[in-house]
Amino acid sequence: MQKIETDRLILRNFSVTDAQGLLEYSAHPRVNCFLDDKMSTLEEAALRVQERSNDDSYIAVCLKDSNALIGELYYVKEEQDTYAVCWNFNARFEGKGYASESVKAFFKYLFIQKGARRLYAYVEDDNYRSQKLCERAGMRKEGYFLEFISFTKYEDGTPKYENTFQYALLKKEWIKQQHSK
Repeated sequence: MQKIETDRLILRNFSVTDAQGLLEYSAHPRVNCFLDDKMSTLEEAALRVQERSNDDSYIAVCLKDSNALIGELYYVKEEQDTYAVCWNFNARFEGKGYASESVKAFFKYLFIQKGARRLYAYVEDDNYRSQKLCERAGMRKEGYFLEFISFTKYEDGTPKYENTFQYALLKKEWIKQQHSK
């Protein structure tokens, strides 16, 4: 992927120097959907970074002044013009607008460079920060799924199902939002 710069951030492919940053926010996932990505050693993080460095669907979000990894964005192309989107950020950098800044640039990249017609995201009903991020990025709440998916289990071994919102944004909605700014 071609590097994208915003006022304070660089969005780029992962590089070997990102292992420590990835480990920092992946060692203790804050939402259940990232439990499968949990890692506990720098070696695991280095392997994951190496895999992601060759995959344009994983985008490293870095501070422009230090190149420090603060999070990631990624997409899954589902149909010719529909993309599922997701993000994961280091809690140390919350409240500064970095997630919003990067997601807006990410959406522009997907709509303009990748030819997306529709973007959507699934967000657990207790993940308020991600819900607000979807809304700040111009997405609308499109659905609510009860006991939609299980990422973890209760102490007795039974699956814990997550209630999940679906947010979406069409390219024509995004264009209209850009013109109204």
